[in-house]
Amino acid sequence: MTGAATSQVRGGAPVHAPHNPAVVPIYQTAAYAFESWEAARDIFALRKAGNLYSRTGNPTQTLLEQRIAELDGGVAALGTASGQSAVAIALLALAAPGGHIVAGSGLYGGTVDLLTDTLPDLGITATLVDQDDPQAWRAAIEPGTRALLVESIGNPTSAVPDLDAIARIAKEAGVPLVVDNTVATPALLRPIEHGADIVVYSATKALGGHGTSLGGLIVDLGTFDFGAQPERWPQLTEPYARVGDVVLWERFGRERSAFLVLAKTRWSHDLGPALSPYNAQQILLGIETLDLRVQRQSTTAREIAAHLHAHPLVAEVHHPSVPGNPYADAADRLLPHGTGGVFSFEPADGADAVPGIVDALTHFTLAANIGDARSLVIHPSTTTHSHLTDAQLELAGFTRATIRLSIGLETPADLIADLDRALALAHESALSTIDA
Repeated sequence: MTGAATSQVRGGAPVHAPHNPAVVPIYQTAAYAFESWEAARDIFALRKAGNLYSRTGNPTQTLLEQRIAELDGGVAALGTASGQSAVAIALLALAAPGGHIVAGSGLYGGTVDLLTDTLPDLGITATLVDQDDPQAWRAAIEPGTRALLVESIGNPTSAVPDLDAIARIAKEAGVPLVVDNTVATPALLRPIEHGADIVVYSATKALGGHGTSLGGLIVDLGTFDFGAQPERWPQLTEPYARVGDVVLWERFGRERSAFLVLAKTRWSHDLGPALSPYNAQQILLGIETLDLRVQRQSTTAREIAAHLHAHPLVAEVHHPSVPGNPYADAADRLLPHGTGGVFSFEPADGADAVPGIVDALTHFTLAANIGDARSLVIHPSTTTHSHLTDAQLELAGFTRATIRLSIGLETPADLIADLDRALALAHESALSTIDA
C-alpha cells in the first residue's frame, strides 16, 4: 500500500497515450470511436468497460476518479460537474420518490436548499437535526429513510460532528452514512476510518485548490451491503430495464460499485452534469499538492483564530482550537493534523460592523468559494446561506453577524495585520456614527 502523498501524485491506472505524456492528457472529445458494432453494443449494455460518451465518462475524468477513490480507500468514484451535483446525484441514487434523508444541521446553504426545496418537489423529503445530538438522529429516522448525511467539518463554523457515533446510528438503521468531506479532504480525514459508506466532495474547493474549475466527486467506500435488505433498494436489486434487465447488485456488487453504476448510467446520464475533461485535469493537478496546501492552511487558520479570539473587537470565534469550543475533543480525535482553512468569527460591534470589515480587507478576496490558494472572505447570511431562516441559522450554529474566512497560502502575519486594520476601521466608523 502506497502512502497518501504518493497516491496524490501517482494514484490511478497509468495513462497510455501515443505521445507518452508524463502528465495525464486532457481528452477533449465528446464522443468515442468504437472498434466495432459489437463493441458499441456491449459497452452500452454494460457488458464491456469502455467510454461511450463524455456525458458519462472521459479518460481524464476516469483517472481523477481512480485517484480520489485510492486516497479515500474506496472501491470506485464518479466525477460530476460540481459539488452540488455530486450531493444531488448521490442522494437521488439512494432515495426514490417517497424516500427520506436525515441530515445534520450544519450543512452548506446550497445543500439545505437541495434538501428542503428541490428534493421535496421530486418526492424525497428530509429532516434536519441537531448533528451533535445522537437521539435527534435516531428519532428522525423513518421506515423510508435511505441515507444519513453530514459534513465532516462544517461550513462556516468548523463544527466537527462525532462521525463514529453517527455511523453507528446509521448501521443500526440499516442505511448508508454519506459524508461531505469537502473541507477536510483525504489529507486530513478519511471517512472510511469512522464508519462512513459514501463520501461526496466539491472538488472545486480544496481538492482543486486554486479556484479555477468546478467539479464534484462521489466515492463509494464499498462498505454498505445493499443486498442485505434488497426490498429497500429495488433500484439495485431488481432488474434494470434500460440495460437489458440486468440486476446491478448481482453483476457489480460492492467491489465494482453497483451504486455508482446506477448513479452514472441513470442520474448522471439523464440529468447531464458532466465533468469537463479540462476541469478534471485541473483538479488532478491540485490534488498533487493537496496535503502540503491543506496542512499549511490549517496551521495558519489556527494561528489567526487564536489571534482573533484574543482580539477586543471580536465577540466569538468559531474554530475547534479556541478555548471553550464545543468541538475541541472531536477535532483532537478525528482531525489530529488540523481542521482545514475554513472558520468564522463575529465582531463585537455586531452585524452592523460586517460591511465595513469585509470591504476594508485587502488580503482577503470577497468571493463565494473556500479552499482556494488565496484567502477569501464572505458574509454567509447574505450570500452562501441567504435562503436560511433565522431558525435554520440558529440550528446551524451561527448568526447574521458571522463572517466566514477561508485561509489561503499568504504569510500569516500579513493576514493578521489586514484583519486588525479592518476591525479597527469598522469600529472607528461605528463610533463616529454613534457620536453623530
